[in-house]
Amino acid sequence: MKPRILGRVIQRALKTFPAIVVTGPRQSGKTTLLRALFSKTHRFVTLEDPDVRIRAKEDPLQFLEQHAPPVIIDEIQYVPELLSYIKTRIDQKRTPGQWLFTGSQNFTLMQGVSQSLAGRVAVLSLLPFSFAERIGKGEIAQNPATWLKESTLQQVCEDKVSLSEVILRGCYPEIASKRAVDRQLWCSSYISTYLERDVRNIAHIGDLSQFERFLKLCAIRTGQILNQSEWAKEIGLSVTTIKRWLSILETSYQIYLLYPYYKNIGKRLVKSPKLYFNDTALASYLLGLHDRDTLLNSPSFSNLFETMIVTDVLKRFLHSGLTPAIYYLRTYDGLEVDLLLEIGQRLHLFEVKSAMTIWPKHASSLYKISRDLAPAILTSFIISASSSNFQLKDGVFNYSWKNILGF
Repeated sequence: MKPRILGRVIQRALKTFPAIVVTGPRQSGKTTLLRALFSKTHRFVTLEDPDVRIRAKEDPLQFLEQHAPPVIIDEIQYVPELLSYIKTRIDQKRTPGQWLFTGSQNFTLMQGVSQSLAGRVAVLSLLPFSFAERIGKGEIAQNPATWLKESTLQQVCEDKVSLSEVILRGCYPEIASKRAVDRQLWCSSYISTYLERDVRNIAHIGDLSQFERFLKLCAIRTGQILNQSEWAKEIGLSVTTIKRWLSILETSYQIYLLYPYYKNIGKRLVKSPKLYFNDTALASYLLGLHDRDTLLNSPSFSNLFETMIVTDVLKRFLHSGLTPAIYYLRTYDGLEVDLLLEIGQRLHLFEVKSAMTIWPKHASSLYKISRDLAPAILTSFIISASSSNFQLKDGVFNYSWKNILGF
């Protein structure tokens, strides 16, 4: 198993909290990670098994007697009523690290956790591989507090890493790690399974084919500002339905909404969030992009490149056990910064460019926004498809995507 950054966080949490829950989308590696870390110390039981699930529902006390801690309970959201009984046991004996849970439906799971285990559980998120994890550098990957120090930004990733392959095969462990896995078949099966299982469990949607068309619209709009009224007109749905379906996609970790920076900089700011598909393999599959040349010539390439960068930064926060402090900024007079990180009350600005050749003009928004937000700005970067790192001017650096993401 490739090292996962979250493993270090789980080990720390194990010393303090009686319970730990690891949430994330299906197939992101939650069960694999917990079993790899704790197979010698914890029993394992999965509620994905219908027979086990029925026993847990019908006789929760007997189930917990049979699967006494230390234990890993997989997909706890299927039997959330277990959490009340587990709370009682934790209160009787508050031993750290005895109860480990995984869950794939954040809303259902967190509803039960907040009601039953508040103050007793560490809630952590595991998304598909970050780029550092994908190339086997998860053990040395840094958290956001130290990641952006200039001294650490260096050539760390070999040229053999293909941008088109990373975008097309994405970061779900199975498809990213095993070249023999058929990409189109895997993506098709994942989407079908997701629609049939998770969507039906979260909300009653009568027309799944219409929801799948909505899913494709999200892929088409990845990396763009969300306009729910426009979407509603385009696919013939109410704004209320659009909001509910977006919530479902967020709940099941299929999309991420990046919100605008909220502080006044003396300009009118765009206030709608930007939508990002959480995995570029699924997004590119839904867009009908299946090979390198089609991808690179597609008008969606720049948005998919930006999606890859933004979701990787999101993973850097979540896999370090941190709440993401990331935003974008766009003014009505045309200034835009694709990504803004707030760490320790200082700001780091990023422009994402899918071009391989970078000129000072590509940093024009960074120069202007830096003046408006000074002295809060600590660093300003361009992340591009270039093959090397170099300084442009006035403290703005260009970094190759693979070098800035790979450590």
